[in-house]
Amino acid sequence: MTSASSSRKRALAVLGGTAAAVLVLSGCAGGNTGGDDNGSDAIIVGTTDKVTTLDPAGSYDNGSFFLMNNVFPFLMNSVPGSAELEPDIAESAEFTAPTEFTVKLKEGLEFANGNPLTSSDVKFSFDRQVAIADPNGPSALLANLESTEAPDDTTVVFNLLAENDQIWLQILSSPAGVIVDEDSFSPTEVTPDDEIVDANAFAGPYTITRYGFNDLVQFQAYDGYQGLLGTPKTQTINLRYFADQSNMKLAVQEGDIDVATRSLSATDVEDLSNNDNVTVHTGPGGETRYIVFNFNTMPFGASTPEADPAKALAVRQAMANVIDRAEISDQVYKGTYVPLYSYVPDGLPGATQPLKDLYGDGNGGPDVDKATALLEEAGVTTPLAINLQYNPDHYGASSGDEYALVKSQLEESGLFTVNLQSTEWVQYNEDRVADVYPIFQLGWFPDYPDADNYLSPFFRTENFLVNHFSDPAVDQLIAQQAVELDEDTRLQMLGEAQEMVAAQLSTLPLLQGAQVAVAGTDIDGVSDTLDGSFKFRFTTLSR
Repeated sequence: MTSASSSRKRALAVLGGTAAAVLVLSGCAGGNTGGDDNGSDAIIVGTTDKVTTLDPAGSYDNGSFFLMNNVFPFLMNSVPGSAELEPDIAESAEFTAPTEFTVKLKEGLEFANGNPLTSSDVKFSFDRQVAIADPNGPSALLANLESTEAPDDTTVVFNLLAENDQIWLQILSSPAGVIVDEDSFSPTEVTPDDEIVDANAFAGPYTITRYGFNDLVQFQAYDGYQGLLGTPKTQTINLRYFADQSNMKLAVQEGDIDVATRSLSATDVEDLSNNDNVTVHTGPGGETRYIVFNFNTMPFGASTPEADPAKALAVRQAMANVIDRAEISDQVYKGTYVPLYSYVPDGLPGATQPLKDLYGDGNGGPDVDKATALLEEAGVTTPLAINLQYNPDHYGASSGDEYALVKSQLEESGLFTVNLQSTEWVQYNEDRVADVYPIFQLGWFPDYPDADNYLSPFFRTENFLVNHFSDPAVDQLIAQQAVELDEDTRLQMLGEAQEMVAAQLSTLPLLQGAQVAVAGTDIDGVSDTLDGSFKFRFTTLSR
């Protein structure tokens, strides 16, 4: 393992051309493995949402962030039950100049391994995110960060490129804002999970005491945590991973696990809602599901022998005209996911519905005639063969039904023949950033509840999709809204950005859904963590 000294200085690589703020579970533990001070039993949580890596520099997915939220500290966080940000391990956090954001840390902070947690670790954490810039990591969120300074052990100064960044506080609570131990993590490479666990390099409310990659993870409350989330109500949490959501549904129904979250099928949730032994909990929905187009490898993409931007656009627009979101919502998800006609979910300030106006029948339904005319005008011979990839485990088993229906809708139009394939998540996450999939499924679980989080990570030139979409005008507009102080003007800019991207269709939004967790009737605190911060925290759970 490569370690870093506290005095090491790292040069930052500034991301992107525009100076802007960018957004953005070995066997089953069936018995008690510990208890809290009140004598409560250990709680077993089940999930199908896989981990990519424990290293915050190497993952930008909800399954990995699920663990990070519980074992790593942040400068800013929110109390469960609220989305309002407050200092976590910080005493204070504020702008001290238009491009200078200063954080004062609490005194006496320590990692669970005994290493002091100082401003040097904070600087190291942000420097390595930018230096590593892993394609599966969240470094793109730090595009407005010019440099980080640590003038003394408890002071951190973030020097920003653009003034008055309205998103920076949110970014400090996001996947890019995780604080790690500089003596346990490599400054230049993603650190393996086992090394992180062996180093006990945690300073959140819990530590990890057993780690079976995407199998079983055991968490123990860390009494040295001084952050906003407070003392965990349960000493021991066991996180059990399921390859199949139907098995997870059976486990929570039979009491083999106490909580099931991310993800159960709509049919399973509906069935469990009638079971007196469990309670279905729901929270504010920010999750979205969408199709991504790789601008290089999709039909007529830039790196294909028949490259033609006008034809590629016509293909994307024709698919947008054919897809019937309401049918997918009703038949596959029974209304637990609803149609999404933009990039920002309905209900968030700034959300518009440009895809409803631009595509289909104008009311959200499909229009095959319009799609046919688009392809004919562009000179695209039909039926056009397309390769469509989806993931069967990360977004739940219903993905198979969802994409079978998408395939059916496309083929019934007579305009497409669809080669539908699936890949397990760990491999899928590697392939999608390596131009393996021309058209593919993704879902989004937000880092913070702001419209920017549905635009900046996706549509700036340096984006986490790595789908080769780039539009300088979009870059500029997203940059401007992030630093706009007038709320009405900012909302107008957000609307314009959605319209610009809807016309080009870097992605094709399909659905948005709520947060859902199912728990035994003897488990408290589940609803408290299904809040607008979109972070699942173990600290609220108790028996």
